[in-house]
Amino acid sequence: MAINRFIYCPRCGAKISHIEKFGQVRPVCPECNFIYFQDPKVAAAVLIEKENKVLLVRRVNEPYRGMWTLPAGFVNGGEDPAEAAARECLEETNLIVKIKKVYDVIAGREHERGADFVIVYSAEIIGGEMSPADDADAVEWFDKNNLPSLAFKATQKVLKLDHGQ
Repeated sequence: MAINRFIYCPRCGAKISHIEKFGQVRPVCPECNFIYFQDPKVAAAVLIEKENKVLLVRRVNEPYRGMWTLPAGFVNGGEDPAEAAARECLEETNLIVKIKKVYDVIAGREHERGADFVIVYSAEIIGGEMSPADDADAVEWFDKNNLPSLAFKATQKVLKLDHGQ
């Protein structure tokens, strides 16, 4: 994982050692005693439903280019995750949403650049004109019983396609 790529201390520049600290091997500086604790990456998504349909966006970037997912993206440092979910929805769909509640929190990084946690919020549309933008090239409503190829296990879980896995 990324923590094993640490070679030099970000504080003093000394060569890092990898030793067990607090129950796992971590990058530790033998000079200034800096210990690197990897922070999790967090993403936020919105689940928007109406009349047995769900709003999805088609990805233009890897991984899973061309597959469909909930409007979502990473939470910036210091940003409220609910606001991040609404921001990402606006960026990808041009729709303004009102966050209603936390729908689910899904743990598990699927790929090296992915999130460790995805916070999914149920939301409702309160404005905007639906059109794809940012890292989505399409935005559409899909019947829950006739979904396209879905990216990400988190999306599949939210839409109940993981069959309990």
